Amino acid sequence: MREGGGGVLKVVVRLAAGLRPHAGGAASLAFDLAPPVTVGDVLDALAAAHPSVGRRIRDEAGILRRHVNVFVGPEKAGGVGDPVGEGAEVTILPAVSGG
Repeated sequence: MREGGGGVLKVVVRLAAGLRPHAGGAASLAFDLAPPVTVGDVLDALAAAHPSVGRRIRDEAGILRRHVNVFVGPEKAGGVGDPVGEGAEVTILPAVSGG
């Protein structure tokens, strides 16, 4: 998290069912972060609060795993540098495949 121009920005993170057991069963979590906030900042806060979730969504180098999709509101995030605005909902969904 970075220092910003004062105040905090509230961000809600929604977790897919498969990640909830690693976050104490929570379907959503709220974080107060110092602006400006990026997707990476939100993932850092999530990993600090729930390391097991952090390990499932990013690799050892901190790179988003290929099978994980992150949405800011209704839009798929293009990367960890994407901005996150006040009151935004960030949804984390592991990709589903079948065969």
